[in-house]
Formats: sequence, structure tokens, C-alpha cells
Amino acid sequence: MHRETRLRLELIGIGATGLLAAVMIGFLALDYLQDYAVAGALYEQYRIAGRLLDYVLGTNVFRHPFMWRSIATGILIGIVAPLVGTYLVHREMALIGETLAHTAFAGVAIGLLFSATTDLGVSLLLAALVVGILGALGVQWLTEHTDTYGDVPIAIMLTGSFAVGTLIISYGRGMTGINVEDYLFGSISVVTPGGARLMAVLSVLVVAVVIATYKQLLFITFDEQAARVARLNVTWYNTLLIVMTAVVVVGAMQILGVILVAAMLVIPVAAATQIAHSFRETLFCSILFGQVSILGGFAVSIGGSLPTGGSIVVVAIACYLLAIAASSRSTTAISTH
Repeated sequence: MHRETRLRLELIGIGATGLLAAVMIGFLALDYLQDYAVAGALYEQYRIAGRLLDYVLGTNVFRHPFMWRSIATGILIGIVAPLVGTYLVHREMALIGETLAHTAFAGVAIGLLFSATTDLGVSLLLAALVVGILGALGVQWLTEHTDTYGDVPIAIMLTGSFAVGTLIISYGRGMTGINVEDYLFGSISVVTPGGARLMAVLSVLVVAVVIATYKQLLFITFDEQAARVARLNVTWYNTLLIVMTAVVVVGAMQILGVILVAAMLVIPVAAATQIAHSFRETLFCSILFGQVSILGGFAVSIGGSLPTGGSIVVVAIACYLLAIAASSRSTTAISTH
């Protein structure tokens, strides 16, 4: 395919993805404001569209608001996870997503124990977000203040946070009826209205930050030493990237679970690098592969009554293998433009 034609198709795909994300964010906003007259009327149009989809597809899922919330969350994950993951993969930091997922799981465990032992209602997603960000800052601090190899602090944080989570879960066993396996393997039932709205807000923030700091993040990704010489605040941008990773991981954990969450940070990006010729094109293609993985995974999950997280990852791997088959080069060589 001619390069200009391919780039045009990629831009069309990105535009369609942005429109789809806007529609989903619109639904989440109307879901929150449905008690008001105008918002309630518009919200009902989504419900009608869902019933129509069920009629056309012969399903019984799209008429339910919780399914719309889950799909909306998944679509947003399909955008922000590859977006942040592109920087991580090119910096050889793919393991950080797995690490922060385990850290977020410790946050879920803390939230569960706190809710079970006090009368205060604690949002598990918010607890995971706070602990995940603290874990991200901890990894950054250890990396900069120890003489060990770069992946050692990451490995320590990964195993240590998961160990803390398992101890807390074991200590509080029987105090709460919440199924911890849903957070390990992911489940659409984990996505609450508040969790979906939080994901929408965080997604908008992540996209806005990446757009605003694109050149700086690109600089430190490909030549961190030169960025330091140019007096760029590398520590600040590294911290910003790792905090955004924590935010994305916590949101994606709702659908994919702790064990599979890193897949959406890595696999769509790995597929994109097989066919892209520039960093920006890699960003675009990874988002498109992310959307195909999310929507295809939901289709497989609904059609076969299978776990959503596993279905999404399998579709993502299929996209990766197809990208390898379609690639005309044996090694990755992209420009930084």
C-alpha cells in the first residue's frame, strides 16, 4: 500500500476512534446526569440504541447500562494504554506496567480491609489509584537513588507490593464478600459507575498531558543524556510518565485484571512497531491496534461467554502475529518524527 494512502487511513482510524471515545464519554456523562430532564431524554436514546443493537445482533447485553459502562471503559483503555505504552516500550520499560499493576492490587487489598474494619465506604479504585501512584513514585526514587541495575528496583517493587497485597487479603479473609479474583483476572462486573467516570476523567487528562509534553517525552525517550545536556528536567518528565502509567494501569485493571493489565501497554505497541516507520505513526497504529483488541475481545467474550480480559489479550496477540506477517522488514527501524 502506498505510504500516503496508509497514513490517510491511519488518520481516518484515529478520527473514528476519537469520535467513538467522545460518544462513550458522552454516555458516561449522561449516565451521571440522567435525573435531569434534558440529560435523561438523551440518556434514553442510548438505551434505545442498545435495544436496537440487541435486536440486530440477537444478543441481550447492550440494553443494560452496565455493559455500556464496561465498553466505554474498555474503549478509553484502548486509547490511553497504547499511548503511554509506546513511550515505555521504546524506553525498554515494559515491565513497569506489570509492577504498577501489582502495586495497585495492594491498594485494592488495603481498600478492602479498610472497608471491612471501619464504617467508612472506601472506593477500591481510588485506593488502588493512590497506592499505585505512590508505588510509581517509589520506583522512580529507588531507580535514581540506588546503584543497582535499572530493573532491580522494578522487580523489588513488583514482588514486594504483591506480597503485601496477598498478606492483607489473607488477614482480612472472610471480612468482605467481594471476589478478589475479579481484580486478579478482570471482570466487567468490577466496573462501577464511579469507576467508569473516573476512567473517563483520567483518560482525558492523560491524553491532554501527552499532547502538551509530546516533544519533551520524545526527547527523553530516544536520548535522555542529550536531554539532560539541554537542561530539560528529565527527572520531572520521567516521574510524569511513570505516574501516567500508574493511572492507566489502575483504570485498565477493572477490565483486564492485575495479571493481564500489562498486555495492553505492550502488545498493541509491539504490533505497531512491525509496520510503522516513525514514532508518531507507531503511536497512531498502536491506538488502532488497541481499539481492535478491545472491541474484538468484547465480541469474543460476549459471543462465547468467555472472560473479557483473556479475550482482549488473545485478540491483541492475534493482531501482533498478523502485523509480523504483514511486515516487510525483519528489524525495527523507525524515525523519531
